[in-house]
Amino acid sequence: PVELNTQLHHRQEYKNPLRTCVTIMKLITNFVLLSSLLLPPHIDAFTHHRRNGPSVVFQSISLNQIQTRSHLSMVSSDKDIDSLGLTPQLETMTKAFSSIPDEKTRYKQLLYMANQLQPMDSSLMVPQNKVPGCLSTVYVDCTADENEDGEIVVNYVGDSDGLLTKGLIALLVRGLSGCTPEQIQKVNPEFISVAKITQSLTPGRNNGFLNMLAVMKAKAEQAIAKNDSSNDAADNTASSAESDVITTFEEIQDKPMYNEMMVSLLKLKPSKLDLIDESHQHAGHAGSKGWEESGESHFNLEIVSEAFSGMARVKRHQLIYLLLGETMSKIHALSISAKTKEEV
Repeated sequence: PVELNTQLHHRQEYKNPLRTCVTIMKLITNFVLLSSLLLPPHIDAFTHHRRNGPSVVFQSISLNQIQTRSHLSMVSSDKDIDSLGLTPQLETMTKAFSSIPDEKTRYKQLLYMANQLQPMDSSLMVPQNKVPGCLSTVYVDCTADENEDGEIVVNYVGDSDGLLTKGLIALLVRGLSGCTPEQIQKVNPEFISVAKITQSLTPGRNNGFLNMLAVMKAKAEQAIAKNDSSNDAADNTASSAESDVITTFEEIQDKPMYNEMMVSLLKLKPSKLDLIDESHQHAGHAGSKGWEESGESHFNLEIVSEAFSGMARVKRHQLIYLLLGETMSKIHALSISAKTKEEV
């Protein structure tokens, strides 16, 4: 809460209506900026109770509607912020924090952000995710994902057993998540001074903050490298799998039944396909005459395909019969060995 009377305690200001109005408008500007940038979206108004006085309610006011000399005083600080290479979210929060005139209010805002930080999975609280050189225990980790625009962005999670330190990690998690590694690497840690947050930090906590940002930058690079490696491995696996698939066969003259069966079996995208005509081994047996045009009657099939994954032996045979269709009625016998790669 902002105590309006803290900046109106001089009699001289009471005697000068113009100065009084300007001071009040500056307070309203700072308050609206803070409420619109830092507090939850659903909070569009707030109530300030003056000591021993009636309540004063401030409705949500557009900054474009407020023209005071406070805007002129912010021009130089805006230039400083522009040179810090901040992400859009960090720039917004830096401006909001720097507009708060009271150190105690900034401190409370950090504690508020700490309470809003999403909990971190305990499985991620491991030594490799621990930030060194902090007075409190701090953990941070991230993942690299593709956003709607096809860019690879980094999303962070973090936690700390110290409430103020947790507020700092919450500030960084919120400010850096959803950004590209290039954006994250450009962030100048001096923004913490421009935001006036350093006024609430001891030298030890300030060093801890610098370590947090450094670790998060390093984590972003590691996540991107890991993501690239995973994609390369997936591409290589897919390429390898595709290269193993048999797509053609050499036709045999005067063996129409064999050629017809091979065309059908290629639909299973096999990595191994051996179809052997054993008709000559059954000469003189019933059905050995086979198909009238070529005398093909008995075949032995060995096929390996991922299409059989999760299927029982009978179901695999039924699938092959279905693919061969009318061809099955033209031969006397078909011996089948149908497996997946894992079963070979």
